[in-house]
Amino acid sequence: MLDGKRLLITGVITRRSIAYAVAREAQLAGAEVVLTGFGRTRRLTERAAKRLPETPEVLELDVNSEHDLAAVAGELDSRWGSLDGVLHAIAFAPDDALGGGFLQTPAESAIEAFRTSAYSLQALARHLAPLLERDPPGGIVGLDFDATVAWPAYDWMGVAKAALESTARYLARDLGSRGIRVNLISAGPVETAAAGGIPGFGELAQAWQRGAPLGWDPDDPTPVARAVCFLLSDWASAISGEVVHVDGGFHALGATGPPASSRAEPALEPAIPTTA
Repeated sequence: MLDGKRLLITGVITRRSIAYAVAREAQLAGAEVVLTGFGRTRRLTERAAKRLPETPEVLELDVNSEHDLAAVAGELDSRWGSLDGVLHAIAFAPDDALGGGFLQTPAESAIEAFRTSAYSLQALARHLAPLLERDPPGGIVGLDFDATVAWPAYDWMGVAKAALESTARYLARDLGSRGIRVNLISAGPVETAAAGGIPGFGELAQAWQRGAPLGWDPDDPTPVARAVCFLLSDWASAISGEVVHVDGGFHALGATGPPASSRAEPALEPAIPTTA
C-alpha cells in the first residue's frame, strides 16, 4: 500500500505509542520512515526506533520552534527532495488544564494546550507543504479524540482537540488546491505513555470495552495505525477534511448497553412444550 512512500512520523515515545504502531505498519507496507524526537524524550524515541523492522533516523523537533520546523523541512528536502506523508501525533496540556478543574485553568495553560496540540498542525503543514505538493502530492494525518462532546477530566485538551478538528478542515481547504490532503483519525482510547497522564483514562477505556459494537482493545493500536496508513496511501487520493473514527463504532451510539454477544437471541417462533 505504501511501497516507495517517504513519511515523516512525529510522536513516537515508546513502543506503546500509536505513532510507533504507524511507523511499524508503514514500514511493513513498504514505506521509508523518518521519526522526530524532542528534548529529553528523544532518547526514548531513539530506543523505540531500534525496535522497528528498520531503524529510522530521528530528527530533533520542538513543534513550537520555528527554527526546528525549518530545520526538519530543510533536512527532508536535502534527503528526499519531496515528501509523501506526515503523521501529526503531538499533544500536550499542563496538569492544571486536565483533571476536572476546567473553571480554574489559567489562560496561559489553556493557550499552551492549544498551541502544542492544535496550532502545531498548521505550523507543521506550513513548513512541509512545499515538499508535500511535489508530484505526486502527499497527505497529512493527525491523531484526534472525539471532540463533539465533553469528556470527564479531559477539559482543555478536549477544547484543543476541537480546535485541531477545525484546523484540519481549514488546512484541507487551503492546501487542496496544491493537491495536499489533510485528515484526522479519531481513535478510541489506547494505553500509551501520554494516556497515563490523563486522569480517569482507565474509566474511559472501560467504557469503550463495554460499549463499542465491534469491541475495543485499548492495548492494541494496530487498527488505528492501519487506518493512518490507508489515509497516507494513494487509495485515499480523494479524501480530505475528514475525521475518520477508528473506535469500534463507539462514536455512533447515544448510549451503551451490554455487548451484543451477551444479549439473548429473540425467538423466531413460539416455543412448543414437549413431554418426556
